[in-house]
Amino acid sequence: MVSIKPNKTLSGSSGSHTNQGMLRGTNLSLKSLIAGTDAVAVRTMAQRKLLFLASLGLGLSLLMRRSTKVVRNFVGTAVIGAWVLPEIVAAYLLSAFFNDDGTLNVMLHAVGLPGQDWLYAAPIIAVSLANIWRGTAFSMLVYSAALSEVPKEIEESAEMDGASGLRRLIFVTLPMITRAIMTNLMLITLQTLSVFGLIYAMTRGGPGTKSQTLPLYMYEQAFSFSQIGYGTAIALVMLAIGAVFSLVYLRGLNSEAA
Repeated sequence: MVSIKPNKTLSGSSGSHTNQGMLRGTNLSLKSLIAGTDAVAVRTMAQRKLLFLASLGLGLSLLMRRSTKVVRNFVGTAVIGAWVLPEIVAAYLLSAFFNDDGTLNVMLHAVGLPGQDWLYAAPIIAVSLANIWRGTAFSMLVYSAALSEVPKEIEESAEMDGASGLRRLIFVTLPMITRAIMTNLMLITLQTLSVFGLIYAMTRGGPGTKSQTLPLYMYEQAFSFSQIGYGTAIALVMLAIGAVFSLVYLRGLNSEAA
């Protein structure tokens, strides 16, 4: 097993103590990220985010398909508008929404509920919701394109046979768009693994490491602590994780085609 050790070449007595403290903090941060409670929270939230994002995109695409023109225009503007906004602009808008004096607390106070600084009390939830808001449009567009290819005659035949709307969705529509579902899951997984600007602008990975992800940890090691080799190793780990997920999804696509 090859272990990657940060460079410990230090200069000066006071600088030595300072850098040693930084390195100890780095090691603790890595342990917390890999095996601590913060890492568990990040992994759990990422899994829920992926499932929720895929489900929300499918739900909105079904709503867009069956609703009136007014509803389609409203939903399309609200969802796609979040996608076309520059990431840094969306991050500052959502920071203003979640902070102590933000819009969310104003609405909670209006109905008699207590507010809090959500970026401090629940940072991983805040950044996950922000990422969902930003990424829903892509899933919705992928599913909308896939649903447009489903022949209406098949759905009408199932309806004439007495199948309810839910049964038609589960046994007719979803099997016909399985490839689109797998493709969308692969792409949003890779996007979630690489998200950086949104989290950095909202919380910078804090407080502490409660919302720190691998891209932020890599940036911190490479550019804040000048551990370029260590940061590169983390980038390679991220690349390997993305490759594993991609192979799993591509294998599912190939088995579906066969």
